[in-house]
Amino acid sequence: MPTAKQKAELFARMHEREDKALILPNAWDVGSARILEAMGFEAIATTSAGFAFCIGKRDWPGEVSRAEALGMCKAIVKAVEVPVSADLEHGYGLKPETVAETIRQAAATGLSGCTIEDTSGKPDAPIIDFQHAVERISAAVQARDGLKRPFVLTARAENFLHGRPDLDDTISRLIAYEAAGADVLYAPGLSTLDQIAQVCEAVSKPVNVVIGTAASHFTVAQLEAAGVRRISMGSSFARAALGGFLQAAREVMNKGTFEFAQYAASFAQIDELLSRDRKA
Repeated sequence: MPTAKQKAELFARMHEREDKALILPNAWDVGSARILEAMGFEAIATTSAGFAFCIGKRDWPGEVSRAEALGMCKAIVKAVEVPVSADLEHGYGLKPETVAETIRQAAATGLSGCTIEDTSGKPDAPIIDFQHAVERISAAVQARDGLKRPFVLTARAENFLHGRPDLDDTISRLIAYEAAGADVLYAPGLSTLDQIAQVCEAVSKPVNVVIGTAASHFTVAQLEAAGVRRISMGSSFARAALGGFLQAAREVMNKGTFEFAQYAASFAQIDELLSRDRKA
């Protein structure tokens, strides 16, 4: 098993490639992480929404604690050999010092990186004020720089997910986050390739695009051509799994039939993916 430092160094190098984007699938528990690793993905991210769903909670601010999230992150890190980056929402607190402590605790679990949002958790004012948001990323950067190994810090500008489709403000935030020291920039919810290309042109650090919000109709090739260097799945895989589960349950409840069973993964398929001998 590679060390945390080795995995973090590898993860950082994955963001230096210019010929192809890093495809970063999001796992919601240990089983999904091991399956993704066995399928050949070179790194894995977590999904805060997917994890919340799997422990019976909603994807709402404050529903999942930092301890719960990092506990699952630690279990996933121990279960796979590839680098793992975590979705750590808004850092589990509005104060810069809270975000900094979240970074230190995240690194202690063996994570290779994480994302931090500029959301407040307040329905009436969901986006943190510009200067405060920059201060939070600066605190995260200082905590990262205090580590004895790389830690890929991704800064997220959440305007488009919260009813504020202001591209100029989004780009200004990402530029400021880059200047503060963030390693990757991320603006979920962009709906056109032109918007994505404008973001990529405005910053020099790698840009992440998430599939499952507004970008699911794009291809990897189109996103790479727009300048994207990392493509994550967010909660899409978790919701796809739940979608199949709901469809099967509704069939049984509403039709009294069991046709879903013919599309279920076989025991042999799952056993093979979860086998520790798969790399032999």
